Amino acid sequence: MRSLPALAGVYAAAVTPLKDDLSPDLDGLANVIHFLARRGCHGALLMGTTGEGPSFSIAERLQVYQAAAAARQDLASFRLLAGTGTPSLEDTIQLTRSAFDLGFEGVVVLPPYYYRKATDDGLFAWFSQLLESAVPSDGFLLGYHIPSVSDVSFSLDLLSRLKDAYPSQFTGIKDSSGDPKWAQSLGKRFGSDLLVLNGNDRLFSLALQSGASGCITAMANLLSPFHRLIWDNFQAGKHDEITQDKLSQAREELDRFSPMPPVVKLLLSRQHGFPLWKVKPPLLDFDLSQAEIMMSGFLTALE
Repeated sequence: MRSLPALAGVYAAAVTPLKDDLSPDLDGLANVIHFLARRGCHGALLMGTTGEGPSFSIAERLQVYQAAAAARQDLASFRLLAGTGTPSLEDTIQLTRSAFDLGFEGVVVLPPYYYRKATDDGLFAWFSQLLESAVPSDGFLLGYHIPSVSDVSFSLDLLSRLKDAYPSQFTGIKDSSGDPKWAQSLGKRFGSDLLVLNGNDRLFSLALQSGASGCITAMANLLSPFHRLIWDNFQAGKHDEITQDKLSQAREELDRFSPMPPVVKLLLSRQHGFPLWKVKPPLLDFDLSQAEIMMSGFLTALE
């Protein structure tokens, strides 16, 4: 069995509970964190895509980080990652510093996503300033590769440059490309030298076989016992095709009703008794006339 990186494991891209006035429900967030810990997650990513991070102000994000840090005080082994990427380098530095000051194990950072034609040299300069200004020597930064949303990609060469320049602090990538060839290319290029956390449930087993060390996904809010079973079996040298097939089919069903935040919030409410939390515009709350159709397909996939 290969030795695992410090951040290896199963992470939920946690939802952000919202009150009716669209402010963060911090008590609800604490409940979500304890729920995820009980269901096998090694940790959670706050303020990622599923957490609607880019829709929140700097002050709101900091509130959420602070509440998450307080909530996990009695969860000694539960890790926290913060989504801190913004188009502004200074805002990203502030958020990143704050997350580490609060004891977060790592940050997951989108590339600056307004100037879509930024070059690798420009992205390297941006991340270099962030790493040197905000990431402590014992902190971990993962790039967030989700080109279908950000429209800005990490190239293999850029990842290599960042890893060579900052071998301890630039620890890896959250790969939400959904591209099996890209997942395989990461393993071929870097082996175990780069931490890869997969962001697409359908590719979880393939990513592990290609050298990934875990996952960060929206569906881990709902199905983390499945993710954990696949991960545990893989560490024991077993390929769990049955569980992976169920996970893949469930993800395919939910993708029919994307975007994911309102879908996950509805299922958390219907299946696990959480309040039916709001989402922030421009997202809209789930169309309840479609709820039974969505839930039926989702549950059938898990049979």
